Amino acid sequence: MPRPLRYTPSGTVHHLTFRGNNRSAVFVDGADYGSFCSSLERACRAHGCRVHAYVLMTNHVHLLATPESERSFARVLQTVASLYVRRFNRLYQRSGHLWGGRYYSTVVSTEAYLFTCYRYIESNPVRAGLTPHPGDYPWSSYRANALGVSDRLVTPHERYLALGRGLSAQQLAYRALFTEELSDSTLAEIRDSTKRGRALGSKRFREEVAAHRRRGDECEQSLLTGTPGLGAFGVERTHSNSCGTETIETIETVQTVQTVQTVQTVQTVQTVQTVGV
Repeated sequence: MPRPLRYTPSGTVHHLTFRGNNRSAVFVDGADYGSFCSSLERACRAHGCRVHAYVLMTNHVHLLATPESERSFARVLQTVASLYVRRFNRLYQRSGHLWGGRYYSTVVSTEAYLFTCYRYIESNPVRAGLTPHPGDYPWSSYRANALGVSDRLVTPHERYLALGRGLSAQQLAYRALFTEELSDSTLAEIRDSTKRGRALGSKRFREEVAAHRRRGDECEQSLLTGTPGLGAFGVERTHSNSCGTETIETIETVQTVQTVQTVQTVQTVQTVQTVGV
């Protein structure tokens, strides 16, 4: 049974997590953490991804980020794999995969769960017993968000900027969010939603996301089956493409794989792509 497509619409906040292969360590010393942050920052600039919060644990990573396109996350992680994993394998004389399988992700409601995810991510070292306070852990975004320490990897979210007038007020309000621990039920909800790829938010928010995903799945299915009444590659020619960039990229992939035999076919594909923009 094929794995479900990820739902990663551009401009929406997501919680991502990825672990070392067989839960093995992906960071050995401080230089490794620094190298990973540098690789991630470079990849985010190249592929359009804004990181609002992060934490690097010994064998896994958490990110709270907004992609500028549906493919941003995949391209960012591919670049990180190329830059960081190559260095790690060479330095520690190892070979093979460093990360285990696919990354997990879920879209996050900025109204209800944005700051909950900030707290979940940056408090991870405290829950793991590594430090008594998130500010004591050097490999997270807490110092940037709460104390104003410069961190090129971090881009403040709009709702963070709305916490107060000026940096001092924003940081003070942000620190106040950490006076209480997250409940066990909230921790379980975040973990379950991220692992399952289920939207994290109110019931209405989850229903809206589910509706968007269904429309995307239906459009993807039409591309694969060629639903009657649709144009070339299953995309209706006379209406805007409801599948957005993902569908356009799928069309381009199909076009690359298949041999274009006539000029008329090429013109048809170009027409579909123009409609979908």
